[in-house]
Amino acid sequence: MTAVRVRGVPRRILRMSLRARLILISVTLAGAGLAISNALVIGVLHGQLTERLDGQLAPLAAVVSRLPPVPGPVPGSATAPVKGLMTRSDLLGDLHVTYLNAAGAVEQGPRRSPREAVSGPRLPRLDRAAVAARGGRPFEAEDRRGGSSWRVFALPHDAPGASGGTVAVAVSLEERDAIIDRLSVGCLLIGCAVVAGLAGIGWLAVHAGLRPLRRIDHTAAAIAAGDLSRRVPDLAAPDTEVGRLSTALNGMLAQIERAFAARAESEARMRRFMADAGHELRTPLFGIKGFTELYRMGGLPRPADVDATMDRIEREATRLAGLVEDLLLLARLDEPPAEDGDALPLQRTPMDLRTLAADALHDLRALDPSRPVRLTGPGGGAPAGAPVLGDETRLRQVVANLIGNAVHHTPSGTPVRIGVGTEHANGDAGGGGAAVLEIEDAGPGLAEDEAARIFDRFYRVDGSRSRAEGGGAGLGLAIVRSLVARHEGRVELRTAPGDGATFRIVLPVHTDPVP
Repeated sequence: MTAVRVRGVPRRILRMSLRARLILISVTLAGAGLAISNALVIGVLHGQLTERLDGQLAPLAAVVSRLPPVPGPVPGSATAPVKGLMTRSDLLGDLHVTYLNAAGAVEQGPRRSPREAVSGPRLPRLDRAAVAARGGRPFEAEDRRGGSSWRVFALPHDAPGASGGTVAVAVSLEERDAIIDRLSVGCLLIGCAVVAGLAGIGWLAVHAGLRPLRRIDHTAAAIAAGDLSRRVPDLAAPDTEVGRLSTALNGMLAQIERAFAARAESEARMRRFMADAGHELRTPLFGIKGFTELYRMGGLPRPADVDATMDRIEREATRLAGLVEDLLLLARLDEPPAEDGDALPLQRTPMDLRTLAADALHDLRALDPSRPVRLTGPGGGAPAGAPVLGDETRLRQVVANLIGNAVHHTPSGTPVRIGVGTEHANGDAGGGGAAVLEIEDAGPGLAEDEAARIFDRFYRVDGSRSRAEGGGAGLGLAIVRSLVARHEGRVELRTAPGDGATFRIVLPVHTDPVP
């Protein structure tokens, strides 16, 4: 059955392991290289032996062409000059000397070397014209009985008393072919041994080279089983392929682990958010529902009772509307800016935070006239300008939430300080410092674990606080942090038990003149 190919590669090869494919490629290339080199060596040797044989046979043929023929066949022997020349040859095998007339017919032959010959060359027509056309160049002729071929020199027979014919001197190529055959067999055996040795060494080398990949495979299997903390060990130098692969995989695994942790945290936070939001929404809804059922059942016979109940329903509805607005605002703040527009666009204009600080001072005095309120610079001193580029409506909402937090969570009469100005510190965006607005109270302060969660949604330090007594739903500070982050700023909290709390709004300074 024909193997299915994928881009020219048989599928059976694609099913092989990487180690097997590497060894197969290496052995194939080594075998092909050895075969080509052996063929070149044998070809060069073949040519050199043939050239050397021609160099020995050419003078012999020249001498024979000038000697008179020995009358009658002389089986098993050669003329004396021929014998002398053969004793100086190391490549000549069986020798045949054939005399032909001018028409190419055999007159006498063959003359043989001392080594007995069992066959002879199958000569073509060698008349005087054919020999002249060959120009004294050697040629090969087949053996009459299928043995080794013969190397032939055909020359005009110019000896005294010759009939004007030609003479053909042929020598068997059995010795040359035997040398070539022995060399071919030797090269084949050596090549097979070399390829087998290379295959064994290659298997060991590839096995050792793929050990890091096996470690990576085991790590990937552990990660797939759920162990996201596993990492690929340092298996090679960082500038190698395996080293770069390990670094890239560890970076990817770290991102995956962080993504899974962030997703788990987000899911947990969403579950808490939904539970808290459901609880917060259910409380005023149940109150409204209870008052309406009480009215429907006739439990409010007097007009004064109806008026009081409607007042409670209105307060719960107002609280419910405010909670829904806060939830919608947080949902819009959570959405990342899109190409077609931001979910919560900010109308930014140049402004000074001193305006918000002055208004906050008046608001605090109106909410609690018993509180001492001071307006200073950041950390104390004289207040200073704090130019920023921001949405004044949203920043007023931030300050109002902080003022409300200070009023609701500190005893009446607790001093409050409002600081405004700029601070120059290394690392601020743009290197031009930061605009700061801070609200400091002298209340009870917060513990470290409470301060870490103060900006979480629906988190309240005093979980038993009655909402009817001023406690909120725990969304105000979450809105503060999200709105300030939309202005490329941050909210800082400095607090300790018994030392009060200081909320600092830090925004980039806007250097253009403020009208």
